[in-house]
Amino acid sequence: MPDLPAPSAPPAFPGGAALFRLDPAVAHLNHGSYGAVPLPVQQVQETLRAELHADPDAFFNSVAERLVGARARIAAHLGADPDGIGFIANATEGANLALDAVPLAAGDEILVTDHGYGTVVAAAARRAPVTTVALDPHLPDEDAVREAVLAALTPRTKVALLDHVSSPTARLIAGPRLLADLAARGVTTVVDGAHTPGMLAEPLAAGADFWFGNLHKWGYAPSGSAVLAVAPAHRARVRALSPSWEDHHGFPRSVEYRATTDYTGWLAAPEGLDLLESLGAAEVRAHNSALAAYGAGLLAALPGLTALPYTPGLPFRSLLLPSGNAETQDEAYALREELATKLRTRVLIWPRPGGGGIRVCGQVYNRAEEYERLAAALPAYLKGA
Repeated sequence: MPDLPAPSAPPAFPGGAALFRLDPAVAHLNHGSYGAVPLPVQQVQETLRAELHADPDAFFNSVAERLVGARARIAAHLGADPDGIGFIANATEGANLALDAVPLAAGDEILVTDHGYGTVVAAAARRAPVTTVALDPHLPDEDAVREAVLAALTPRTKVALLDHVSSPTARLIAGPRLLADLAARGVTTVVDGAHTPGMLAEPLAAGADFWFGNLHKWGYAPSGSAVLAVAPAHRARVRALSPSWEDHHGFPRSVEYRATTDYTGWLAAPEGLDLLESLGAAEVRAHNSALAAYGAGLLAALPGLTALPYTPGLPFRSLLLPSGNAETQDEAYALREELATKLRTRVLIWPRPGGGGIRVCGQVYNRAEEYERLAAALPAYLKGA
């Protein structure tokens, strides 16, 4: 892991804050949880909603074909086959669709990690016994993560459900070498890429059988916008969670059509990735990564906080809190909300026995002083700091 740089405040991203409608009295350092929708994308969605309300019949009768066009635009940004991805609502839906498409027999097992998102892991547990790989947050690099996952395989492992980039610890897990090793062992790979669209220049996990990612985090799309990518060998088995009038088309149209649901977010989603490109995607990523590094550097200087290994270039970083803090989910929620209400700062606090963690994100609307305020005040809210 590269050493954390000495804290050096990055300059503000030109015009970044003006793109959003966020409350300026709150330090929004948790973009990775829910994202935030830029004003130009909000305006496109509002125009689409006005069109819907002006003539619902015309809108809904044409929406399936319009989604094909929107999907093609998304595919171009992601480097994906437009016939191999489909709009979905979120990563949890993607996990359920993918796992339903994998034939499982009695005795088959699904491998997950203790870094996995709760509802995604729960989707696996509904379908087969799970083996959970405990990934020490201090594992030094991608190779160490790979070795830990491979060591946990058994002859019964049918599926590996892995984070592309882990949410709590901000590091790459489903790297190309690990996915290739799993494929060579006959293990079907399902990759949770919740964070990678917009975050990574190449957001798809190459070699995965199934991959799903949220567009509404780092891709600036409206909330509830995500995509599922499926390798050709599996597409015929993907079925919508509920049948629709588009079922006869098969994937992806069969999973996209939901009768009179609100499609405006999906139709507006390409505008978010277009905006990212117009801002300069490489510049945005470099800025966001530098901000996260700055915030992590400030927090790492606090007594009792420990910086964790990370994947360079990502727009978020995590640190372990002192023992006695956020050791359970309830304690993590309580600390998160205390910081939100008393310090007016939004961060992710994640639970872990022996001491949970804190994650800070960087986005074009953030300012260096927001991290400075958090670092100055955080010790007052921690036990043993």
